Amino acid sequence: MIFATGQAVVVGALCVLGVNLYAGLLIVLRAKRFRTPLYKPMLLNIVLSNVPIALAIIGFVVVLLAQIPVNDDPGLAWVGPTAFVLATIVFVAFFPNAAYLITELNFSHRKEGDGVPMWFDIVMTLTLTMSGILNAIVSLSLVQTFLMFGFDLRGGLPTSPPAWTWAVAAGILLLACVGVWMGRMIRLNSWDIVLPWRLLAKLGRHLRQPGKVGELVGFTLTHFVLLALLYTAVYAPISMLVLSEIRLISTGPR
Repeated sequence: MIFATGQAVVVGALCVLGVNLYAGLLIVLRAKRFRTPLYKPMLLNIVLSNVPIALAIIGFVVVLLAQIPVNDDPGLAWVGPTAFVLATIVFVAFFPNAAYLITELNFSHRKEGDGVPMWFDIVMTLTLTMSGILNAIVSLSLVQTFLMFGFDLRGGLPTSPPAWTWAVAAGILLLACVGVWMGRMIRLNSWDIVLPWRLLAKLGRHLRQPGKVGELVGFTLTHFVLLALLYTAVYAPISMLVLSEIRLISTGPR
């Protein structure tokens, strides 16, 4: 039974990859078929939206490897937590790049007289947006799963992801929505975090403008509710099914 679940995960991963490739294909096809300039920012955004998936996997491996010296030398107990904190900061900083693709639905790439039918741009932009949402769901699913299995399970395998992992996931989603707002409205990037004082100064100047605080709150909450519902709809049933099958295998036939 666990083999069937593994197959389902592989098929799902291939479908996510397919949506990403299809989005890129449509962007290139738009330029070729309708003889318009290639909109390179969209292609870059597809690449950036996949970064959180890579960071989630790399972060898990780094944290896992950081535990090795701890086992040999208790004096290095700080290495594991430090690696975990750094991996978390990097992931949270780049995670908004996936959710950011929702904002491509403003069709800002369309220009007067470019000759591209609206139906084509609707499909292309919707595919691009869905690729970002799927990448966000996959990367956050990896993080929540790593958290669930990476911490103390002495109380036994849960029937569903613990509440505290849902709280962490919700916090990451909320921060991501703030990040998306900062990227779209203030044109800030993930790498701006290396100069936090400049980032905060730019953010402060923007929020001092009339109505900008309300805009931030409204934008963040509306996007958060959408992403939270979509994420829960996907991750909750899959995680409970996987946990159920693992428990069934670990207990064996009765």
